[in-house]
Amino acid sequence: MPEALLPVIPENITVHLGAPGSDAQNVTVNFIDYIKNVASSEIYPTWPENALRANIYAIISFALNRIYTEWYPARGYNFDITNSTQFDQAFVPNREIYDNISAIVDQIFNDYVVRQGTIQPLFTAFCNGTTSQCAGLSQWGTVSLAEQGFTPYRILQNYYGNDINIVENAPVGDSGESYPGVPLETGDRGNNVQILQIQLNRIRQNYPAIPEITNPNGTFGIETENAVRKFQEIFSLPQTGIVDKSTWYRIKQYYNGVKSLAELASEGITLEEATVPFSTQLAQGNSGIDVRTLQYYLSIIAYFNSDLQPVPLDGIYDAATVDAVERFQEFYGLPVTGIVDNDTWNVIDRIYTETVAALPEGYQGNNAKLYPGYFLTKGMRGENITDLQTYLNLIGRNIPEVPEVPVTGYFGDQTENAVRVFQRLFGIPVSGDVGPVTWYQIALQYDFLNRGVAS
Repeated sequence: MPEALLPVIPENITVHLGAPGSDAQNVTVNFIDYIKNVASSEIYPTWPENALRANIYAIISFALNRIYTEWYPARGYNFDITNSTQFDQAFVPNREIYDNISAIVDQIFNDYVVRQGTIQPLFTAFCNGTTSQCAGLSQWGTVSLAEQGFTPYRILQNYYGNDINIVENAPVGDSGESYPGVPLETGDRGNNVQILQIQLNRIRQNYPAIPEITNPNGTFGIETENAVRKFQEIFSLPQTGIVDKSTWYRIKQYYNGVKSLAELASEGITLEEATVPFSTQLAQGNSGIDVRTLQYYLSIIAYFNSDLQPVPLDGIYDAATVDAVERFQEFYGLPVTGIVDNDTWNVIDRIYTETVAALPEGYQGNNAKLYPGYFLTKGMRGENITDLQTYLNLIGRNIPEVPEVPVTGYFGDQTENAVRVFQRLFGIPVSGDVGPVTWYQIALQYDFLNRGVAS
């Protein structure tokens, strides 16, 4: 089932003790302690409780907006926020924390402000309202509103508009950096690819020279590569068509900019935009093509590593799959959970790719090759496409429903149509793309028919 990538409350936050470009120290502190420190530095403990709560909501949301948008990492900095009030909010290391402020923060540290219809923490701009004025909340102004009987929510509405909500009890987790840790390129597939596609399509509205990705489905095809290359050209990056860390964060920076995510008047991110097509983790009880993909990778790796365990490719995440995952995690020094999260999947993907790449030429003999480790999609060229077309043609000569295709090494309309027909016949979700499950089933049929031809 699709899931939404919603904001989480980080356990820690890294603060730069100075202006963004200054040669100042970074300190990493517990997020709750950070909010207590900022609140004790920005507001007075003698203010009415409703004023304190309204200000603390704003302080929390401001910090979470910086973290969620990766405002500073997207600009090449190695911190989440500064303590410069010219750019962010006050943080004074080792300062005294007021008891009543501490108690309020303990109650609401995982609550934050959003604009209705969006999911990112609102950039809750604020100023003191006396020596400085701004379009957001007036800190001293909250005092008079609280004295008039305004609730914290009504105080926030007074400054940020009636169309705000407060998200309560958000989960605490590892926000981490959004960059997946490895470059994304043609043939990759997953949630990170779809995030990339959505961001490029939105940037395109402001930079129309970037070609549209007509089907942002999480598969990195030729359209995505072309869009990446054009983005790299426009913003003076090496035109590789590969999304490395620098390209990933430059895309994020401009996406934040065109949507004004770090401004009070923001376009915002909708729940639909934050919904990704693939499960963020696989665990016992799951089933489907993602589980079959996992089982295929584990079985191939285990075939070449006797310390690991193969598993049937039945698409059911049962006890045997849990055991195979746990053995893999233990062997490669990962936390042994039996659950495939992003970290475990990245290692599985890497080990599979390295295993296939290390096989000697002609290892497969007359059998079909192993899945090459990346999705084959329309517009691609190369030896793997030639092999795919060869396999499909033998299948087509024996299964009339599957059309034969010219062996050109180019993945065009005819190849896509043959793949779709094959997927439909063999109960695979019909996409026209060739991933590990489709390749495996094509290879099985080819090997079976090829043995009959050879005999």
